[in-house]
Amino acid sequence: MKIKRLHSNAEIPRRATPESAGFDLHSIDNITINPGEHKPVRTGLAFEIPPGYAMFIYPRSGLAKNHGLTLSNAVGVVDSDYRGEVVVLLHNAGEHQVSFQIGDRVAQAIIHRLPDIELVECEELTETERGRGGFGSTGL
Repeated sequence: MKIKRLHSNAEIPRRATPESAGFDLHSIDNITINPGEHKPVRTGLAFEIPPGYAMFIYPRSGLAKNHGLTLSNAVGVVDSDYRGEVVVLLHNAGEHQVSFQIGDRVAQAIIHRLPDIELVECEELTETERGRGGFGSTGL
């Protein structure tokens, strides 16, 4: 997969270990996020994701556990036809200010193959045992 460095501070993503699912994304700026604040964090990178795939941006578990940081949009989605800079939208749900320095890891990206499906409008759906049971219908 092609990666274009858009800024001199940008770091090419790498897996932390050979078995890691995600590639770490790094900040290109020094940035501080106050409690309750949402901030875009620039990576300085653009990607050429192959057709049939998408890049999903996930929070780093250590940042969530230790600082209450998560993504503003739960999971970021980068489509294969997007060629702009990948920006991570972080939300500080914790109680303390969190600061990042240039090069700090802020999120992880995982490449997913997309199913080749077509949506077909219909009048009726196949019945199931669950039916229309929604939130909590299968137990706690």
